[in-house]
Amino acid sequence: MVQLLVVGGIGLLAGVLSGLFGIGGGIVIVPLLVLTVGLTTTQAAGTSLAVLLLPVGALGALEYWRGGFVDLRFAAVLAIGLLLGAYLGARLGISLPVEVVQRGFGVLLVIVGIRFVFFS
Repeated sequence: MVQLLVVGGIGLLAGVLSGLFGIGGGIVIVPLLVLTVGLTTTQAAGTSLAVLLLPVGALGALEYWRGGFVDLRFAAVLAIGLLLGAYLGARLGISLPVEVVQRGFGVLLVIVGIRFVFFS
């Protein structure tokens, strides 16, 4: 029960950050599932991707669209790339050792963090 409350809190945090910054799964959900409930990086990535089966960003996207901040052409092309990329990434992710996925993810977070902190 406590784990479900923690995971619900992670979902709420990811939703707020997604609405605010356009981030969620990879930057928030995956690390927090690993750190708080003990999933492996691969399990956390799969769980995070499963959430995408639901229209979880619909209300946030609607608000941005109402404000004139959505380019539907780019969104459509991104969706096609995301569909193909998620499939290919999942195939690769489940074929690699968990440690390799975890280290690679950590390197990605550090690179993104450095970019945003020092080169914004």
